[in-house]
Amino acid sequence: MNELVFGTLATPELRLAYARQRQQGVSHHNQRQPWVPEPGERPMLKVTIEEKVAIEKVVCHITEPEKRTVLLDRVDTNWDLFNWTYYQTWQGQLPAYDEGRVVRYHILAHPADGSPPIPADNGQNFSYLVREISPPDWSYEAVIYQVFPDRFAVGHDQQWRDTDDLTAIHGGTLAGIIEKLDYIADLGFNCIWLNPFFPDTTHHGYHATDYFAVNPRLGNMDDLRRLLNEAHGRGIRIILDFVANHWGSGHFSFQHARQHEDSPYHNWYHWDQWPDEYETFFGVKDLPTINVDHPEARAYLLKAAHFWLTEFDFDGYRLDYAYGPSHDFWADFFATVKVANPDAWVFGEVVETPNKQLSYLGYFDGCLDFMLLQIMRHTFAQRRRTLVEFDSFLTQHERFFPPNFSQPCFLDNHDMNRFIWLADGDSRILKVAATCQFTLPGQPIVYYGTEVGISQDLSIQPPDNGGMEQARKRMVWSEEGQDRELHAFYKRLIAFRRDNPVLVYGQRCTLYVSDETKTYVYSRYDETTRLIIFLSLSDKEEKVLIADQLFTLPPYAALIWNQDNNCLYNIANGDITETT
Repeated sequence: MNELVFGTLATPELRLAYARQRQQGVSHHNQRQPWVPEPGERPMLKVTIEEKVAIEKVVCHITEPEKRTVLLDRVDTNWDLFNWTYYQTWQGQLPAYDEGRVVRYHILAHPADGSPPIPADNGQNFSYLVREISPPDWSYEAVIYQVFPDRFAVGHDQQWRDTDDLTAIHGGTLAGIIEKLDYIADLGFNCIWLNPFFPDTTHHGYHATDYFAVNPRLGNMDDLRRLLNEAHGRGIRIILDFVANHWGSGHFSFQHARQHEDSPYHNWYHWDQWPDEYETFFGVKDLPTINVDHPEARAYLLKAAHFWLTEFDFDGYRLDYAYGPSHDFWADFFATVKVANPDAWVFGEVVETPNKQLSYLGYFDGCLDFMLLQIMRHTFAQRRRTLVEFDSFLTQHERFFPPNFSQPCFLDNHDMNRFIWLADGDSRILKVAATCQFTLPGQPIVYYGTEVGISQDLSIQPPDNGGMEQARKRMVWSEEGQDRELHAFYKRLIAFRRDNPVLVYGQRCTLYVSDETKTYVYSRYDETTRLIIFLSLSDKEEKVLIADQLFTLPPYAALIWNQDNNCLYNIANGDITETT
């Protein structure tokens, strides 16, 4: 199955169109070196120009923190294979500024024939926050559990609603989550990613109508405050899922703007033809796109971001569809968050190229690692990529991103087929993939129910077209309905990661990879510790020679040895053993 991951680059056709469009016109795309200037550094801007008219000069106009003009120099001319034409590269260096400054600018290319100047990226305003890049210390050791409120737990001895419709409300509540905090803590998770709880009519919460309230069917503000307090009391931090790109059409501002053309909220939205034609999220009429560059709309979103951090002590944000709002908006958002809580952790959902993800360095602490997600699913669950290809990708992936750019990693979430379903229900493959996930540097995320074997009936996409709800079945709480051996595996795996900081902070080195034996071996090491991770996707016993020592790997094995030749961790044929 040629599985898709939701996003603007989901198909080869979309990627080709993106590559062609990205090079055309006057393009900056926030290209700076360094991406995020620290205090005293002068960033170099890069602009590419692919126009039918000759360009005489390119000017960067700084608007904040001072008005200033910088002329760029033409430095190169190259050939664009996709668009079959030449393009030029221009560069210019901006001044240095102090810590915490938001620097804003726009770029104009002036044609030689005297025609009007052409703005870069269709007139976008660019900005960045001058700061030292440093995610909060606690975030490095985060092990995250994703909770989907409507499908997790009902609480107060209530029952699930009597429905088999996966698009309907099933009855999960904040009280239910509170009652299951001991379950989450016992597994070893120290962080929760909480999907939206704002008022709306959907089961998933992404059609919010009020950013300062709790959906009554989930609970109230007191329930939410209790959830935060009790989680923190167990050493569990909570990350809130925040959407700045769009909200539900029932939002008061949109309702007023549709009813009154002279509404003060009219410019909070992008109208093609008022009142019925407006910009939406992927064509969904119930999800109008917010004009985040309008001062009052931006102020509303920033106020909400500040509110949940200061009034309820949330520990950060997972930013839904972070690719939608402008970088200029995110500069203000990030500055607001860090003022409200300097220790907050912020990471974005950017289902785009690594270059695009890296462009958010300094706007977020990092981005969800969709690149790693895709190749892990292709390699382990679907066998569409070989282990040699996986190793090559992983090595380059690690070199591309700086170590201070957070990359939470995951095998599935609420917008895609569950991993175990993709692996035809084979929990052995899930265990091998999860072992790999938990022994790589990125903060591991586990989607609720993965740890007890929750799957689905149909694919979310063609040919089944079951919809994303297929991956959002209710959590199973009866022990007879859970895969308890899988639960024990995850508990052991989480404990192993938390007990071995080298898996968080250490380096990685490939020791052996073979598509013939379907085995992959790498080490994680620092000055004092060395662990060797053995992974096998073979259905028979394999032997691997590492540093003149012969290791025997059972079918679908995951083993971890230390430098003293002790096996610390061993999963074989569904069993978990510990030897020292």
